[in-house]
This record gives sequence, structure tokens and C-alpha cells, in this order.
Amino acid sequence: MATNDPENARRILNRLRRARGQLDAVITAVEQHKPCRDVVTQLAAVSSALDRAGFAIIATAMKDCVADPDSALAEDGITTEELEKLFLTLA
Repeated sequence: MATNDPENARRILNRLRRARGQLDAVITAVEQHKPCRDVVTQLAAVSSALDRAGFAIIATAMKDCVADPDSALAEDGITTEELEKLFLTLA
């Protein structure tokens, strides 16, 4: 993911690290035979965190495209059509 905004990249990485921690909690819950409700609740949190990270990544790419279309598209090697498809895979 190419971005000229280190703060945005930091936020995305934090979201992904949080999701990784939540996934570790799901694995532990399954290993410890925790109730279904607890496992599914943690799993939903992981899913939501990953979705939010994905949307943030796509939003960053869209902002970069608006700010400097030629540079942003060339850096990632992605077309606007591909960007739209990626967005729809998360929606």
C-alpha cells in the first residue's frame, strides 16, 4: 500500500495489529473450549477490525487518486476499475 501520509499508514497498521490480537483471543478461546457466544463475539470483532482496515486502505488509495491521479495509479499499478472492484469486495 503506497501512501504519502505516514499518519494514515500508522492508523491502518494499528487497526491490523488490533485485529491480530483479537484473532489470537479467538484462537485461545477455542483452545480453552470457551462458550460459543464468547468465540463468535470475538470473531465478529476480528471481522469488523479487518473490514475497517480494508476500507481505510481503499479510502487512502482513493484520496491519493484524487490528489494526484497519475502518480497514485502508477505507484500501485492499479486502475480505477480495479479500485472500485476492491471496494465492492469489502462492501
